[in-house]
Amino acid sequence: MLDFAWMAWTWQTAIFFVVIAGLLALMTALAVWRPETEKVGILRIPTTRGDRLFLTLVGAAFINLAWLGLVGPSLEWALALSLVYGAVMFRFA
Repeated sequence: MLDFAWMAWTWQTAIFFVVIAGLLALMTALAVWRPETEKVGILRIPTTRGDRLFLTLVGAAFINLAWLGLVGPSLEWALALSLVYGAVMFRFA
């Protein structure tokens, strides 16, 4: 039997991984039902939905890390900023 006692599994960590798995499943379903087409937006590079998801996740990680370092441990506004960033990335990138 595997011993996962060394991992810091909390309900927040579980939600994080469930959301990432859900996003990947959603992107897969969208790729099957509505094939992707590359789009050139404000980044001036051709991107697919998967590219925009990756850029959104990386950007959200940087937003949250910067928020932790500059503002403190209260991440509600960082989450809101990350959601706005994600919406902008999917709409205009």
